[in-house]
Amino acid sequence: MDKIKIDNLEIFANHGVFPEETRLGQKFLVSCVLYLDIRAAGVTDSLEKSVDYGTICHLIKEEMEANTLKLIEAVAEHIAEKILNYDVKIRRIDLEIKKPWAPVGLPLDMVSVEISRSWHEVYVAFGSNMGDKRRYIETALEEINKTKGCRIEKISEIITTEPYGGVEQDEFLNGAIKLWTLLTPYELLGRLHELEQKAGRERKIHWGPRTLDLDILLYDDAVIEDDELCVPHVDMHNRRFVLEPMMEIAPYKRHPVSGKTMTELYNELR
Repeated sequence: MDKIKIDNLEIFANHGVFPEETRLGQKFLVSCVLYLDIRAAGVTDSLEKSVDYGTICHLIKEEMEANTLKLIEAVAEHIAEKILNYDVKIRRIDLEIKKPWAPVGLPLDMVSVEISRSWHEVYVAFGSNMGDKRRYIETALEEINKTKGCRIEKISEIITTEPYGGVEQDEFLNGAIKLWTLLTPYELLGRLHELEQKAGRERKIHWGPRTLDLDILLYDDAVIEDDELCVPHVDMHNRRFVLEPMMEIAPYKRHPVSGKTMTELYNELR
C-alpha cells in the first residue's frame, strides 16, 4: 500500500509512572506511517480521496492531552486505535512514540515504543438450533458490530440446514459474515465466547444443540494451531452449512492452506 508519513510531531503531555511526570508533564515526539491507497487522490488531486495529515496530527495531540497514562505503550495503543477508526481508508499504522529525558537515572538520548496495528479481514460462521434461533443470531450480529474495534462488512443469507455430526436434534439456521477487526485472534475468540454465553450456550454434547454458535473460519491468511484456537477452521471444508454462505459472500476467497477458493471447496463437497 501507499504511505503517508508524519515524523517527530512534538507534543507536551502528562504521561509516566512517576508522580512528577504526570504533574509537570514533558515533551514527546510522535512519528507514524499510515498505509492506504492514495492512487485516486494523486490522479484527481482531491483531498477527499486521501487522508488529511493535518487532521491526523491534531487527533494525535488531542488523544495525548486527553488522558494521563503510566505507560507510553498504552499511549501508543490509544493513538493507533483512534487513527484507525478515524477513516476506513487507513488500513494499517506503524507508530513510534519517543520519550526524551526518560527518568532512568542514567544519561540517554530517549526511549521509544514502536507498534504496528491494522484492520484484519475475518470470516465468522454463525448458527443456532434452539429457541428463537433467528433472534439469537440477529442479536449476536448486532453485538459484534457494536464491539469496539469490529465492523461487519457482509452478512450472508440465513439458510436452514440439517444437523451435522450424528446427534439427533432440531435443524439449524446457519450463515457467515465478513468482519473487519482490530482485535487479535484470541481477543476476538474471547468476545465470541462471551456472546455465546450471553445467549445461554451450554457445551454439554459435542456437536449437540446450541442456542448460538460462533466460529472463526479465517483470520487474514493466518494459520494458527494450538489448544485454544485452530484457524482456518479445521472442518470447514467438510461443512456445506459453512461453505454455502462463504461462497455467497466471498466466492473467490482462498483457503490459506489448500489454496482453493470457497467455490472450489463447495463444488468438491457437493
